[in-house]
Amino acid sequence: MKRMAFFFMIGTLLLAACTSATPQPTATPTITPTVVPTLAPTPTYGWDSQGWNLVWSDEFDGNTINPQNWTFDKGGNGWGNAELEYYTDRPENARLENGMLVIEARQELYGGLQYTSARMRSQGLQEFQYGRIEARMKLPSGQGIWPAFWMLGNDFGKTKAWPICGEIDVMEYVGKTPDTVYETVHGPGYSGAKGIGSHFALDADTLKNDFHVYAIEWQEDEIRWYVDDQEVFKVTPDQIPAGAQWVYDHPFFFILNLAVGGGWPGYPDSTTVFPQQLQVDYVRVYQKP
Repeated sequence: MKRMAFFFMIGTLLLAACTSATPQPTATPTITPTVVPTLAPTPTYGWDSQGWNLVWSDEFDGNTINPQNWTFDKGGNGWGNAELEYYTDRPENARLENGMLVIEARQELYGGLQYTSARMRSQGLQEFQYGRIEARMKLPSGQGIWPAFWMLGNDFGKTKAWPICGEIDVMEYVGKTPDTVYETVHGPGYSGAKGIGSHFALDADTLKNDFHVYAIEWQEDEIRWYVDDQEVFKVTPDQIPAGAQWVYDHPFFFILNLAVGGGWPGYPDSTTVFPQQLQVDYVRVYQKP
């Protein structure tokens, strides 16, 4: 998903470095957009789902985050990106509020670090192969703020390490480029800064003030990215480097997180306001019969 050398798995140590903690998404900010670079905001978006069946969703209704859908990564080890937050499972950092999932980054001393936030994953609970995956979200903003909605192959940490398991970044955003959203895939031979991706521009005010739907439509030999049902990027096996593998042919799980700082987004400064919130209206999965 993103970018840097956050994954310290090299050579024969690749599998040994695999633990139960998921890696941070990796960005590719140097890729040139392959489609129209600027989108018009469409907060009243409505997708025509004809021909698709809704097979799973979390609408984030009720009072508590559903443990049948999500678990939490916890800790403050930097997650390979020199991040500053301590991830918790406290309601201060992740909760349901007014029919939304709220992931909140706070400036507070906790676990020896100066910031807290949350990272949720559906590994072992909700995993899917192919279909339309979408989330309706309103993004946080500010220097050093780094939200993401991304996916890892469900063999991560079991039989395969990153990036052999595959990574799909549905949406990634860094506050230092407030009008830009990134989309990327990472696999063996094209990971980190060499990930295959693109980005699109959308007015910074609408990204932080309005909800937008970020989606992929994923099939055997193609992954397409959409924002408010406008296609913004597409990846096919012929775009994979020679000798590399297309590793998007098995189930993946979801990750929602809000990082603070890191080598790619940089670090909060005097202009950064806390708390910051990633608000998620829903996550849905559709498949065709």
